[in-house]
Amino acid sequence: MPDATPNFYSRYTSLVPDADLVAELDGQRTTFLTAMGGVREEESGRPHPPYTWTIRQVVGHLLDAERIFGYRAMRIARGDETPLPGFDENAYAVAGEFDGRAMTDLLAEFDAVRRSHVLLFRHLPAAAWERTGVVNGTRLSVLDLARVLVGHVRHHAAIVEKRLAGRS
Repeated sequence: MPDATPNFYSRYTSLVPDADLVAELDGQRTTFLTAMGGVREEESGRPHPPYTWTIRQVVGHLLDAERIFGYRAMRIARGDETPLPGFDENAYAVAGEFDGRAMTDLLAEFDAVRRSHVLLFRHLPAAAWERTGVVNGTRLSVLDLARVLVGHVRHHAAIVEKRLAGRS
């Protein structure tokens, strides 16, 4: 049986207070879009050492992760007990070619994907939140995955904020 806690995802779930997660997901959407909307296009396409990803790649990574975590949550919520694999976020970031896209386009896509997750979670039956499945070798509930979605964006947004704090 996979270990439930501590696990890889704890670094994200620990950033999320016990709260209305649907409201957190929706509120974070607005906050994130506002914060990232202030990043200049030219600044979003260059690395900020010591970090290796550009801000566009970070947003692209968040898009990939949103889709993957949301898909996992939906499958588990529907009672699918098939173990779900991990993914190589670095390979996805390269394959996504996010630096070839405008920051405004990436943010519009984040808005659309996150809105779909808000609707998914808003309309889940109460019992679905407690269903569990194996994700990348770790047993997680749908509730855990909603917390991962919020915590993952919070984690990366804090890193981007730190990166930009020293800009001229």
